[in-house]
Amino acid sequence: MLRSTRLRWVAVQILIAGSAFTALSVAAGPAVGTTVATRTIAASGVASMPTLASGTDAIQFPEFAGEPEGEEEQAVAAQAVTDRSLSPSAPGGVAAAASKKAKSNPQLGVHFDGLNHRDQRLANGGNQFSLEPPDQGLCVGGNFVLETVNDVLRVYNKSGTPLTGVVDQNSFYGYPPAINRTTGIRGQFVTDPSCYFDPNTQRWFHVVLTLEVNPVTGAFLGPNHLDLAVSNSADPTGSWTIYRLPAQDDGTEGTPNHGCAGGPCLGDFPHIGADANGIYLTTNEYPFFANGFHGAQIYAFSKQQLASTPATVSVTQFDTAAGLGHDLAGTPGFTVWPAISPGGNYATAAAGTEYFLSSMAAEEANGTGSDHRIGLWALSNTSSLNGTPALALNNTVIDVLPYIQPPKANQKPGDIPLGECLNIPACATFLNGVPDPFAPEVESHLDSSDTRMMQVTYANGKVWGALGTGLTMNGDTRAGIVYYIVKPVAGLGAVTGSVAKQGYVGLAGNNLTYPTVAALNNGRGTLSFTVTGDDFYPSVGYTALDPNAGAGEIHIAQPGVGPHDGFTAYKFYVGDPPRTRWGDYGAAVADGHDIWIAAEYIA
Repeated sequence: MLRSTRLRWVAVQILIAGSAFTALSVAAGPAVGTTVATRTIAASGVASMPTLASGTDAIQFPEFAGEPEGEEEQAVAAQAVTDRSLSPSAPGGVAAAASKKAKSNPQLGVHFDGLNHRDQRLANGGNQFSLEPPDQGLCVGGNFVLETVNDVLRVYNKSGTPLTGVVDQNSFYGYPPAINRTTGIRGQFVTDPSCYFDPNTQRWFHVVLTLEVNPVTGAFLGPNHLDLAVSNSADPTGSWTIYRLPAQDDGTEGTPNHGCAGGPCLGDFPHIGADANGIYLTTNEYPFFANGFHGAQIYAFSKQQLASTPATVSVTQFDTAAGLGHDLAGTPGFTVWPAISPGGNYATAAAGTEYFLSSMAAEEANGTGSDHRIGLWALSNTSSLNGTPALALNNTVIDVLPYIQPPKANQKPGDIPLGECLNIPACATFLNGVPDPFAPEVESHLDSSDTRMMQVTYANGKVWGALGTGLTMNGDTRAGIVYYIVKPVAGLGAVTGSVAKQGYVGLAGNNLTYPTVAALNNGRGTLSFTVTGDDFYPSVGYTALDPNAGAGEIHIAQPGVGPHDGFTAYKFYVGDPPRTRWGDYGAAVADGHDIWIAAEYIA
């Protein structure tokens, strides 16, 4: 199905090893219960790709930064429930036939190694933390490829030659270093990068979630914001303009008051979508200092206004919390992923429409871990973003093939140098100052994500998406993928949709995790993922995806050479049981006749 399509990939290798927040000119926030609000935010500086020296290899303390507790604790609790429900004595997954592995890779074109953990850790003179997972962003346009991970970015040409150094996100956004290794002073906590190149405006868009911290202790203070950088030209190695959008939604700094328990909310997991008229950011909103979930947030900007990088821009926010008018069948929206469109072929129905997909099995969506429904969302009348915003957000529930929380993914057995060191008291003491009280440590099972929707594309008049699921093949339950290609019909007052094609992708004895989807307007697409299990160390995999024929054979773009051996794999660092983090998402994007994918493997 991809004979005329060249697939290109950038791999992330996982190895072991500014200024203060600018206040914005905004009015007082809307009251509790307001579901739609438009406000103005101000440009807060100019970014560039500075040339910074790398640090040197060393053992340093502290090596790891903290994370917001509300979202992480809830995710770990959900994973523990999943582990019990997928025990050998319980039903494990959806019955499915195994896919075949291709014997060759005739469709693979340019490929090169991208950023790795050592690049990330030693950026900006080594004033960085070790981080897992290395959340992935990828955008391609002209002769440029921009790759961004936690917590660095780099620009390459399409042959894979670096055009910039490794730039840490703190420096790019004008913040102090993540940690000053001389003084111990902490900079802002920057995470969850994502990017998009817009072919119409010839501009690059890059977003991160930034959390304000106590510079002495690193404790989170509550204020958090989406930092959106917009390039000032078609060249991403040049200058960018930065806009900071407060996301704590507690009524401060112009935000609406969503009444999150404990005070501020947290705008987690931001992603970018676009149609002919707008740039759209979505987040999952949690209480920052308490457990629970509020609802996905959708932010709409005028693309033309952003591309001109004015002193102020308008943004319209939709709240999808349950019971407030923009929820999904009485449940809050969760990971309402916005679509991107290849080649600028956007949906023009209902005066311009941006589509989103979401799933309904997660605890955040009042789910039980399995479901047979997904949500199709349509934000219509987006042409109004070029004047006075008058947007209409509608959604519908579509019955689909069932999906269930995937189990953790095993790896092919191999050497684990960090784990082996932790099992030797003298070696563990050398690394960490004390022996490992949890020894012996063992090779871990990787986090397989959950049932949230992953990357979404609008192409060939259809909305393409995929998510993780447990699949039972030959009586054996492993992590697999289910994809959905939906035909939407949008109006100003409603949206409907039907499934054009759907199916499962799994490999017997192995796991497929963290799917991403990209498609061309001729209907040819690609589904990319990590392959790991009895036969594979964590590797880069992909398959052709067609709206008529479905998924093809599984190809291995780059095989891994060993098991994951990062710090989240071991009880000493993250507690018992460990939650071995393996990327919160990959990335895929169509560019001309090519599809580029970025995925992680063990190099």
